Amino acid sequence: MTGAPATAHTATGPPPAGPARTGRTLLALAAAGMVVSVQQTLVLPLLPQFMLRFDAPITDVTWVFTASLLAGAVATPLLTRFGDMYGKKRMIMLALVLLLAGSVVCAVSGSLPVLIAGRTLQGVSSSMIPLAIGMIRDAFPRERITTAIGIVSATMGVGGSAGMIVTGLIAARTDSHRPVFWITAALGAAALALVAVCARDAGARPGGRPDLAGAVLLAAWLSCLLLGISEGNAWGWTSAGVLGLFGGAAALCAVWTVVQLRVRAPLVRLNLLVGPRSLSANVISMLLGFSMFAAFTLIAGFVQAPSAQVGYGLDGSVLDVGLYMLPSTVTMLVFSWMSGRIVARIGTAYTLAVGSAFAGLCYAWLAVSNSHVYDLLAFSAIQGIGFGIAYAALGTLAVQHVPMDQSGIASGINSLVRTTGGGIAGAVTASILAGQVIAGTEMPTLAAYELCFWIVAAGAAVAAVIAVAHALRHPG
Repeated sequence: MTGAPATAHTATGPPPAGPARTGRTLLALAAAGMVVSVQQTLVLPLLPQFMLRFDAPITDVTWVFTASLLAGAVATPLLTRFGDMYGKKRMIMLALVLLLAGSVVCAVSGSLPVLIAGRTLQGVSSSMIPLAIGMIRDAFPRERITTAIGIVSATMGVGGSAGMIVTGLIAARTDSHRPVFWITAALGAAALALVAVCARDAGARPGGRPDLAGAVLLAAWLSCLLLGISEGNAWGWTSAGVLGLFGGAAALCAVWTVVQLRVRAPLVRLNLLVGPRSLSANVISMLLGFSMFAAFTLIAGFVQAPSAQVGYGLDGSVLDVGLYMLPSTVTMLVFSWMSGRIVARIGTAYTLAVGSAFAGLCYAWLAVSNSHVYDLLAFSAIQGIGFGIAYAALGTLAVQHVPMDQSGIASGINSLVRTTGGGIAGAVTASILAGQVIAGTEMPTLAAYELCFWIVAAGAAVAAVIAVAHALRHPG
């Protein structure tokens, strides 16, 4: 499919807004993205607390995170497609309403099933970032698109670190999970009000009938795939349950593909997933999702490891984990802001290659040197540079070749594969850490962590190579 250039607007869509209006829109979208990112990570340090509070095994408690992951994966392609059809601002506000409702449910929950239900509602908000990227492409002038996408994309890392800090501060003062979710509810309400007042939806709304069969099949095979990935370590990768889920995912995906090829208005045009210009962007997104998610899981465990007992780690607290990631927050914001200038000089794909290379470098640093505080601080600073540059360029690369009325779903597909990469990262790193433990303990060895760092570094390096290949194949 040949699409309009990134800066073209449909005949029925209004022209880009002026700087003042787009500035308010960007502020609203960045604030909303920050809240969404905060809710994604704030529960990770609380999982051990949930085991004690609800007297539940870790396999049950991990559903507090898994349910949110599954909900986000299923909702993202649906809401982004509906955003293209009926208006992205409407879908962003719907996502934030569900985040607010889910936060309240979690805050008042007195049982694990209710908490999981609330987290499922919160997870739908993951679709907000790709919707925001689509809105930016609709409303912003050409010279500001990459920078604006970079700022919104940077909220994924900034909000992730902020979530860890918020949880750490609260965990130091109370053993209740309720304050964390009341804070999320308040932030969600503020973001919702800001979007309602400030955000401008400038894209055309072609409307149409939703592809309900495609939506149901997509939700089914994604649920099977991500559930199999999430539960592989707990159930066993060769267990009947996991193999059945993967087999079901493959079969349902095949049926879904046939449906998408035959219906007049499919939910997902398959060239947005595997087309010649889309495939490389989506593979890179999966690899970078793998790398970024690994940071939240690996670094949290490594920082909190008791050095006197296991010979590595920094004896840190949950709050310390967030504080160690502060350099990443700063450098990510700075370099996401600079990304537009870098793209203007060397092009989107080469910029993505540079960012991916820095992302790989930070993990290689930890694989080689990890025994001092400055090692973690250097890792954090380099990581922010890498992902600040890479995610800005990736968001642009994912949508620059598609028609304006499909920018939301193109960004949504890119976000979906990034989520899948994050799920794979959790499964791979957990398997390695669980398979190499110190004798007489359940603590992973230092070699296990270093192997994980090298694997994640290799994933980012492969992303850089693919980006260069894309630039050579599709110059300009």
